[in-house]
This record gives sequence, C-alpha cells and structure tokens, in this order.
Amino acid sequence: MTGSISRRSFGRLAVLTGGALAAATGTASAAATDWSKAVVDSTIARNPDPKSLGGWGYTQGLFLYATYLVYQRLRTPSYLAYIKKWVDYSVDGSGHISDSFNSLDSMQAGNLLLILHQETGDSRYQKAAQQIRARVTNYPRTSDGAMWHSTSFTQQLWCDGLYMAQPFIARYGQRYNDQTYCFQEATHNLTTYFGHLTSPTGLLFHAYSADGKASWANKTTHTSPYFWARAIGWVALAHFDVLDVLPANDSRRAALVKNIQQLVNAFVKYQDPATGRWFQIVDKGSDPNNWTETSASSMFTYAISRAVRAGYVSSSLQAAAQKGYQGVLAKVTLGSDGRANIADICPGTGVTGSLSGYYSRPRTTNDQHGLGTFLLMNEEMNRS
Repeated sequence: MTGSISRRSFGRLAVLTGGALAAATGTASAAATDWSKAVVDSTIARNPDPKSLGGWGYTQGLFLYATYLVYQRLRTPSYLAYIKKWVDYSVDGSGHISDSFNSLDSMQAGNLLLILHQETGDSRYQKAAQQIRARVTNYPRTSDGAMWHSTSFTQQLWCDGLYMAQPFIARYGQRYNDQTYCFQEATHNLTTYFGHLTSPTGLLFHAYSADGKASWANKTTHTSPYFWARAIGWVALAHFDVLDVLPANDSRRAALVKNIQQLVNAFVKYQDPATGRWFQIVDKGSDPNNWTETSASSMFTYAISRAVRAGYVSSSLQAAAQKGYQGVLAKVTLGSDGRANIADICPGTGVTGSLSGYYSRPRTTNDQHGLGTFLLMNEEMNRS
C-alpha cells in the first residue's frame, strides 16, 4: 500500500525575492533575483550531464533534493528531468542499485527514489528504495540501537549520519505504510545520538565512540573534542525533516522539538557579529585560524528561521536568521559568465581530534555541500 508524500514532507517552499548582483562588488544583495534559480541553473550549466556531479552519494543527493524543492515552486520540467537522469545512472532496469549501503552516507540519495516514484509512477524507484529499507533492518547498531556511521567506523556515531539516513527512513515509512517501524527507528536514532553528543554548552560534539576505541574519543565521555559547525547543522536539518513527517499528535515530537530548541538557542549565541555567519569550529571565533563556513551558516540560518516560524523559539531570533542570510549572500557572486558562485565551503570532513584538522580544510567554491544547503536556506528565508 502506498500513499502520497506531501510537499510539507519535503520541505517548506517559498516564492522568492532572493538577492541581486550589487554592481560595485559583484556580491548578492537583497533585491529581485531568484537566487535559488540562479544556483540551480548555474550548476546545471556547468554540469549539463548530471553524471559529472559524481556517482551515487550524499552530496549529489543533497543538491538534487534541494533542486527538487525549487522545482516544486517553479515547475521547471528540466529540473525534474535532470534529477531523474542522475538517478537513472545508478538504478538499473530492474530497480537495483549496485551499492552495499554499508554507510549512512549512501542512504541519503534514497530520498530521490521516493520523489521519482511519486512523480513518475515507475516501480523501479520503489524497488530501489526497498533495497535501502531492507539494509536498514540488518544495519549494525550500538548496544542502545543507534546506527553506526558506517561499517568502516565500528561503533561510531557521527552527527552527519542523522541527516543521511533518518529523514529517508521516516519518509519511506510515510510513503509505503511502514510507519510503525520507520517512525520509531528515525526518532530513536535522533534522540539516542543527541543524548550521546550533547554538551553543557547546548552544542553537539562531532562524534561519539560507543566503545571508546576511536583515537579522538575522550576517555570518559567517548566524544570527539570539538563542535564542528556543519555536523551540528546536519542534526538540525534531520530533526526538521522527521518532524515534517510525524503526525501532529505523535508523542515523540516533543523530544525532537526540545532538541531543536536546545540547538538553536545554543548556536545563535556564537553568530559572528561582524559577518552574520558562523565559524568552522563554532565556539572558537576568536581563534585567528578559524574561518566562517558557508554551508553551516546556511544550515544555521535555515534552522533558526524554521524554528521561529514553527513557534519553537522566540520570534526575536528571526533577526539572527536575517543577519545570517545576508552573511551567506555576501559569499554569493556572479562571474563574468553570468553564473552564480558560492564561496568558502568546507568539503567533506571526517572526525578529527585536532583543531588544525578542521581549520586546514580547503575553502572551496561551488562544493555541493554549499550549493544544496544554500538552496534549502534560500527557499526557507523567502517564505519566512
């Protein structure tokens, strides 16, 4: 038995006013350009064959999922066709994906399978989604039932993994009448991870080693030592996505809302007053080696705005979201080719026990982490 996925389940959409090119600086400012459209169009122009985005993976899944949100608003047929073409490179004629799904990262793009099954009715996409769902059942877990980040990182829970798997699991349950298992699995992972990763500051450590054997693990708490911004952002996004699926009367919602309140009220305190953005290591803004990172700043801005709009936090925090939005727009430029560029994005980053391991990450332009999170933020901010 199947059901339709509401737009609410795939994010909250908006009619954009966006930003425009400031003639003097070439950076985005508050005017009438639709920056979501600009980013999607520019990325497709750079990658006319979506195969060049890379194979089945979470960064591609993130960008294309966010592109679908823009498609829902603009109804540009080429956007959906682009998503479908990318997915079809991985899903064969029988609905099989050649992936062992031994990491949570590999599950994130499963959200596109749910979208395409709903949009096209092609059963291949449902079969491929069922392949991921079957792996969830026998995926390795800690003794308290939390899914390992991957089979390569035994007994480790990374913040990142919550976004990679739990929204897909919850949405799968909603779409295919598998709510009992999937809703419990998603909410249990969110609350269990959160309990292990939380700190007195309200921020979350990047990772937790259940057996304490990871080189970075604190001997007492088994957590990694630093508050990496994007890790915290992944957790916030995952909570909103799962809440979008859970029924309004589901008793498990309260714990997820409480987690969001804790996170937003914690990281808003560390917003850089000069730029409106957030630092790579959230609580060390005074360190000259630290730098403001665009994808996490997009995530935090999105999370604050959504939390305000949902009534989870004080409406006074919307000013911080607006400041964050302007801070991110300052990292958006139009090149001489007329295409949008987003700067200062940290690429994929593993857990490390040293500050330099985070500070020394490249500051890239147009990395898919930043493209996807920018689209999520821009759609949200122009609805709020």
